[in-house]
Amino acid sequence: MSKKIIVCAVALCIVGSLAWAKKYPMWELYEKNFVKAKYVDLTHAFRPDQPVWPGFGNAKFMPTKAGADLGDYAKKGDVYTYEKHGFVATAYEIPTDQYGTQLDPPSHWDAYYATIDELPATYCVRPLVVINIADKCKENPGYHCSVADIKAWEDKYDKIPEGSVVMVRSDWSARWPDDPNFNQKPFPGVGLDALKYLHEERKILFHGHEPLDTDTTPGLEGEYWLMHAGYCQAEGVANLWMVPEAGALVAIGFAKPMGGTGGYARYIAICPSDWEYGVSVKDAPGAPLPKHEKPLHWDEEKGMRVR
Repeated sequence: MSKKIIVCAVALCIVGSLAWAKKYPMWELYEKNFVKAKYVDLTHAFRPDQPVWPGFGNAKFMPTKAGADLGDYAKKGDVYTYEKHGFVATAYEIPTDQYGTQLDPPSHWDAYYATIDELPATYCVRPLVVINIADKCKENPGYHCSVADIKAWEDKYDKIPEGSVVMVRSDWSARWPDDPNFNQKPFPGVGLDALKYLHEERKILFHGHEPLDTDTTPGLEGEYWLMHAGYCQAEGVANLWMVPEAGALVAIGFAKPMGGTGGYARYIAICPSDWEYGVSVKDAPGAPLPKHEKPLHWDEEKGMRVR
């Protein structure tokens, strides 16, 4: 191929890409930024044997059974199997929507505020702020994030963006799910003054924390104030040590049961392309998904499917 043909081909590609970008700017944004970004999961996979408030109790996982007589294919009550039916499915008994990594809507505490299905679609992607109190929690497991901690972050990075999600890193999630005292006091929290500062002064979307409660006060004063003021919060967040304290985004996904007072959530940090943790779209394109060496099977002792 001659140099002239190569130059022409490159020129056509450039012109074509510019026209494509002009027509579909959101696709250009994805190609230029989100394909190269590093993605970090901030979510615990929920399971039957995990920390939960005793007043709710743990979930149960079960192989799905045929709910009706389907002739030769399946009799009512038959467990679906790969061998006989070509697929499997799993049934869940979850005694609460306050389970694992979650998004609490204000209807959790106040009947006049939004349920999980009433949250606007604008919750999808937001700036992510991570306030690190992990060192203080090593010295005092019951330490609560303060206004001073927030102002120290701002002195270092700048003013917290309006509409952002602020996650409080305590490294408490490293105890999940095996520490029997995960949900026992003392555990790290977020002080009421800090919550009011974040919402009233910085006008954030919501905050998140690694334990399963906002604070350790007798009446959960922080959560009480949040819910009765119309705010949400994230609980049971994981892996905050793997994301930058400033400059990332967070993608927010949650189940949408009608009238739900809690949401099984998944939070994904979207970090700069040169960040040391996470995977990019090129690293893990997602289609096709890789095949595992070990097959999925039901474990009676654990009460769930494992490999």
